[in-house]
Amino acid sequence: MRKLISDFFVGSSKVEVVGTARNGKDAIKKIQSLKPTVVTMDIEMPEMNGLDALKEIMRQCPVPVVMLSSTTQHGTENAIVAIENGAVDFVAKPSGTISLDLHKIQSELVYKVEQAAMVPISKLKKLSTSKHQQESVTRASTVMKESQQHQRMPTPINTIAVKVEAARPQGEWSKAGKKIVLIGTSTGGPRALQEVITKIPKSIQAPILIVQHMPAGFTKSLATRLDQLSEIVVKEAEQGDILQNGIAYIAPGGYHLKLRKVGTTFCIVLDNQEAPRAGHRPSVDVMFEDVSQYSDFDKIAVIMTGMGHDGSNGLKVLKNTGNVIAIAESAGTCIVYGMPKAAVETQLVDEVADVDDIAQTIMKYLP
Repeated sequence: MRKLISDFFVGSSKVEVVGTARNGKDAIKKIQSLKPTVVTMDIEMPEMNGLDALKEIMRQCPVPVVMLSSTTQHGTENAIVAIENGAVDFVAKPSGTISLDLHKIQSELVYKVEQAAMVPISKLKKLSTSKHQQESVTRASTVMKESQQHQRMPTPINTIAVKVEAARPQGEWSKAGKKIVLIGTSTGGPRALQEVITKIPKSIQAPILIVQHMPAGFTKSLATRLDQLSEIVVKEAEQGDILQNGIAYIAPGGYHLKLRKVGTTFCIVLDNQEAPRAGHRPSVDVMFEDVSQYSDFDKIAVIMTGMGHDGSNGLKVLKNTGNVIAIAESAGTCIVYGMPKAAVETQLVDEVADVDDIAQTIMKYLP
């Protein structure tokens, strides 16, 4: 597999392969001697696996790392842990652990390696939240979440009485009225989401919709991990879920995240028929544009770290159709200052905040 991965970069004018390693231990030695700009590494390796090697790399010789991961449940969970431990990004192997058709991911891997090369080493540190602190949050929120389990099941849409309400007039921002929080992110997003979502109190008077660019299967593991660490409930969105305050819904990989109003209630709609937008499904633009049609909510739109410009066009639509507070992550804390930069360039962003201040910034606009 090392030979195949090396061959992927032959056609890239931006990448030169300077070495390969047999396993995690060998990788650490090679990195120390060759000092590469970027490392690609499989999670599954002999002697020392990719997760253990990643920890040592981040401790001894930090360098941007793009991981290769299988799409099994164990593989997706490990990919999320790798991101927490400092990996810039990951690529899903198409055939799981066997990898007979790795050629299918060539363009994605080359692109992500080229982008990872631009990430400053200073931004590769692990999340500041310690394991002990994470476990404390998990224990503190367990009882509350167990009491909410029955609320997390989607209510059948055909059991809701339909009632048409007059739209609330638009005006200046007020803490009164219904609110919804919309978050879009890409590269570096899992770590940014952990920094933000774990600081949101369970008393938040708004639902949260999240689009994280990620393949199918991996969003489930991300939601599970965030749910373990947060006071609020975090779940992968399911078709027909009823929006509730204090719950964050993460768009599944391969589906656009939309809403449907039935009476006074809003339900999740997952759409895998609409084409990817700029290569993304889910797309932040699609989520923003869909939610913009509902004047029932004042919206707080947050755009965090990520390559490209997803979210900036949707932000324009949001701002043209209702009361919206737009928050962008600062360049100083973004792993990749792409999506927030594009949002700021629209001149429609109200607040620019470091990632560790975004939760507080969101909450100051809520009752």
